Amino acid sequence: MDTSYVTAFIEATQIVFDTMLRMPITFGRPEVAESLPTKFDISGIIGLSGDVVGAVVLSFPKETAEGVVTAFAGAPLSIDSDDFADAIGELANMISGNAKAKFPGRSVSISCPSVVIGKNHRIHQPSDSTCVSIPCHSSCGEFAVEVCIREVESAVGSQSASETASAAG
Repeated sequence: MDTSYVTAFIEATQIVFDTMLRMPITFGRPEVAESLPTKFDISGIIGLSGDVVGAVVLSFPKETAEGVVTAFAGAPLSIDSDDFADAIGELANMISGNAKAKFPGRSVSISCPSVVIGKNHRIHQPSDSTCVSIPCHSSCGEFAVEVCIREVESAVGSQSASETASAAG
């Protein structure tokens, strides 16, 4: 995976938490992951399609999710509330939308968010995609942004062709 994709998601997460939650966050060192984490209780999932395919997962322990959703909504929401799941999905959507705007020369669409709530859930990704876990820490606690994507071969070929044309021109 091109490191610029990971950087795009770090920057997007920072922007969303700064502007929408007014909550500073810090990042740990991104690590290649064989599968997405099972230690968290709540995950907002966004699919990507087009020149870049895969998924982005925003995962939280229950306590962190409750704090983040309270900051986002401006009021406490029960984990059983549809609005709670919608808030998690919307945060994943905003991070993914912001990051995809940083993929120059790529046509990428994002799906509607899905939210999984349950202890020790596992999210499997295709074996031909690289998964990177970006650990994050906020005043509400730890969470992670998981990026599991790959470029579609035709996009890689068209990038090479456009770079060759740019170099020739």
